[in-house]
Amino acid sequence: MALTYVFGHRNPDTDSVCSAISLSYLKNALGEETTPRVLGHINKETKFVLNYFKVKEPEYLNNAKVQIRNVHYNKGTYVDEKMSIKEVIDYLLEKKLTAVPVVSQNHKLVSLITLKEIAMLFINTVKNNLNTSYDQILKSLNGKEITRFKDEFYGTMMVASYQSSTFMEQINLKPSDILIIGDRHKVLEYGLLNKISLIILTNNFSLSPDLLELAKENKVSVISSSMDTYNTCNAISLSNYVKTIILNHNPSIVHDSDYLTEFVEMAHKQGFSNYPVLNKKGECLGMIKVTEAGEYDKMPIILVDHNQLDQSIPGIEEANIKEIIDHHNLGAIGTNVPINFRSMPVGSTCTILYYLYLENNVEIPFEIAGIMLSAILSDTLIFQSPTTTEKDIEAANSLTKICNLDIKEYGYKMLKAGSSLDAMSIDEVIFQDFKSYNISNTTLGISQIITMDFERIKNDLGKYVKKLDEIAKGQYEVVTIFITDIIKNGSYILYNQSAKDIIMDSYDLDSLEEGMFIPNLISRKKQMLPKLMETLEKRN
Repeated sequence: MALTYVFGHRNPDTDSVCSAISLSYLKNALGEETTPRVLGHINKETKFVLNYFKVKEPEYLNNAKVQIRNVHYNKGTYVDEKMSIKEVIDYLLEKKLTAVPVVSQNHKLVSLITLKEIAMLFINTVKNNLNTSYDQILKSLNGKEITRFKDEFYGTMMVASYQSSTFMEQINLKPSDILIIGDRHKVLEYGLLNKISLIILTNNFSLSPDLLELAKENKVSVISSSMDTYNTCNAISLSNYVKTIILNHNPSIVHDSDYLTEFVEMAHKQGFSNYPVLNKKGECLGMIKVTEAGEYDKMPIILVDHNQLDQSIPGIEEANIKEIIDHHNLGAIGTNVPINFRSMPVGSTCTILYYLYLENNVEIPFEIAGIMLSAILSDTLIFQSPTTTEKDIEAANSLTKICNLDIKEYGYKMLKAGSSLDAMSIDEVIFQDFKSYNISNTTLGISQIITMDFERIKNDLGKYVKKLDEIAKGQYEVVTIFITDIIKNGSYILYNQSAKDIIMDSYDLDSLEEGMFIPNLISRKKQMLPKLMETLEKRN
């Protein structure tokens, strides 16, 4: 079962984060394998909640794009550099491959070798060098061991084709030489006396007792081949290590963490068909063919507290959306197959999750009850938001009994912890809870800040307005910040200057200035967003 990732929107708030954690716990209790994630930095309020209930902060997930590790490529497809050329050819033919990565004993990539390269090498080069092992020679010749004093050989092969006297007069044998010979007693003796490294006897020829004794005395390895001289020469050439015929030590590669889209683009430019796949340690994992790029496993994901593409994870179009649980208006996310979609008109996603726990008869532990209660109090502004429903209040009261908290006392403590703007830059303040909406071919951006410290923002009012104008330029028709004060039961509003008329029309205002307080405006979902959407739809 593939691990499923559960996460909320890109600018995670308390409901988004706590929903991901709570749903993941529920799914795992029901036998699934899931893990909660976040798509951005966690704000102060959410940190307070997680610390208060000693819940681990979810790890960051940067995108849902398909990586090479998700592709059905030839995993485990590679050959060792000390395999013989014959073994590699047989491997390629058996696997119906035209190329294969060559690796060292620690699985580090040496090269990529192709059947074409092997064929061209044997057509265009003289095969008189040998670099291989005793065992590889035995395999290639289907030979018989006579004597063995070395496990590996590196030297020049020669065939004793001259007359014995001519050979001994003209050929100076070296200790590294390899002699291929038949029934030639004097030449054999000459080779043994010169202590060459290896003698290959053709046609099942055996050494006479005196020559065998001489081979042992001078530590000369001897192998007997059943083939004639011609076929022995061809076969022994194929016993060479495959590393001896490598031409390209820097083949084009991909890493298992690379994105599939980038690989396809690279392969299109380079025009190759086969690419070794490496991990971050540089170890070869196998080989991917361009023709395999269309077969892959999508990342399984579950979305909570959002259902709009521009609020979700980058690369979501490449993911497998299994389920969506949300309390917002429907967005533009589509799926290829039917999925579980749970949407309820309540004030918090965690309210929906509370009822899911009841439906599945799963006991809610203390820490999960605590973070779910926190999410409901956060999203409903301790039930002061018009988004609050009877179901939110019912769920919160039940969760309170589990975690034994006073709702108002804890709620204000939580909101106060999250409302501090100390050490935050203007960008951090704006984007800590910023959401984008596409409406009638235009884009709207709404940031909401819950704080009782509007004076802190007012002191930098000009800088905030300048930043909103910069954000809006070329991207948004309207960008607003609502600074919500739940004690005063309303919000201060900042906006990009070109959006002034739109905001006045939206909230039926006779006048408007930056930082103006609008009473009874505290819900983005039910008050801020719908009125702006209605105005933009009429104008576009």
